Amino acid sequence: MRQGTRSIAQRSDLRFSAPAEYARTLRAAHEATIAGTPNPLLSPSLVKSWQRSFALGINPDQHLPLHRHEVSEARSLSTGHRLAAVMPALSQLLADETATGRHLLIVTDHHGEVLWRVGSRQSLKLADSLEFVEGADWSESGVGTNAISEALITGAPAQLFSAEHLVRTHHDWACSAAPIRDPFTGEVIGVLDVSGPFESVTPDSLRLVRCGVRLAEELLKSAAVLDGGTGSRRLQHGRDDRALRDAGTGSRLMLRLLGDAPTASIDGGATRPLTLRRAEILALLASRDRGWSADELAYEIHGDFGTAAAIRTEMHRIRSILGNVVEANPYHFSSTVSVVTDASVVAAHLREGRVPEALAAYPAELLSRSGNLSIGLLRDELNVALGASVRASGDARLMLQWCTSDMGSTDTATASAAATILGPLDPRSRLVSARMERVDRELRS
Repeated sequence: MRQGTRSIAQRSDLRFSAPAEYARTLRAAHEATIAGTPNPLLSPSLVKSWQRSFALGINPDQHLPLHRHEVSEARSLSTGHRLAAVMPALSQLLADETATGRHLLIVTDHHGEVLWRVGSRQSLKLADSLEFVEGADWSESGVGTNAISEALITGAPAQLFSAEHLVRTHHDWACSAAPIRDPFTGEVIGVLDVSGPFESVTPDSLRLVRCGVRLAEELLKSAAVLDGGTGSRRLQHGRDDRALRDAGTGSRLMLRLLGDAPTASIDGGATRPLTLRRAEILALLASRDRGWSADELAYEIHGDFGTAAAIRTEMHRIRSILGNVVEANPYHFSSTVSVVTDASVVAAHLREGRVPEALAAYPAELLSRSGNLSIGLLRDELNVALGASVRASGDARLMLQWCTSDMGSTDTATASAAATILGPLDPRSRLVSARMERVDRELRS
């Protein structure tokens, strides 16, 4: 049994190292399983999903998805959906609309109906051949086993490669999906999916989708707070210095995470430098109310090779520097500690509509030296929010200040808005136009 398990694991490794070979192996397993001889390469849960699909009338040879709405109707419905507010950020971070782009960004509602799809002309054309379009039902009952249907049924991230899909016309694809939940109730409100030719999938594909989901849920939470919504929120995420002083209980931990020299201080005492890895861990702790398990943090920080033991070691070192500011099972900041980050100060200003103050409090990007994917998404979230707020202010002076900073130097949308307000005769408009031309040249090169 151990030998057989190792053989299956070795073949699964080919998913990324030799995708065409692995796809051929899966297709053979697909044929054998459909013929009545289940192959151990296919998980029991996957085979059960196939069986449910058969019972629902799904034909693996001749099946196109059901359509809940026409494309135009689905696009109209999507404008009023809660997830419409997060689509610009998700598109900016996850979509590839370049001429050579190979993958599609798909977002569905909680039934599995496609509401948005973003990608290159070539990838959209390929999707059209499968009727992977707005209004199509990609639940299990709509089109059989796929990553979107698995995410909806299990409530967890899912990745399907080639012939793990039941329908044969999907065997050239790999799909990674995860449910998006209401940040306050935990109810599934949609699914985020990234799909493309199986040769385009990487070890980071599913991790990227998971990070995109977390970004969407954080944006939904922020939008609810701006609209007067309710929800449990820790002190460390979203209160400015005044609110923290008013709290008046326990210790106060200040984390400075903007820029390339992260530090921490307790109750205004000595500033302690942080290694990049510890700063990344503390930034993730500050980003989520419900905390993180050791395994989750290991995956977010180190990827597939992360271990819970490595995280526990780092937590021991963090406590040796800062004291018992972090509790375990799951890891979260102690309820006796009021935590604020310089990034959360910027976010607090934005929530209160204090755009000039937010801009003044934002000297550099979040952990600018970090190449960690999760930190990068948090970094982009703050950058996008500030740029959008500056544009919404309609203040040309703020727009110029933003566009001439390192963080806003590539924000052509704000630069264009500033040029429109200033008019062509204003010398500052020429400066903005020159910057836009330079950015355009860099993007083209």
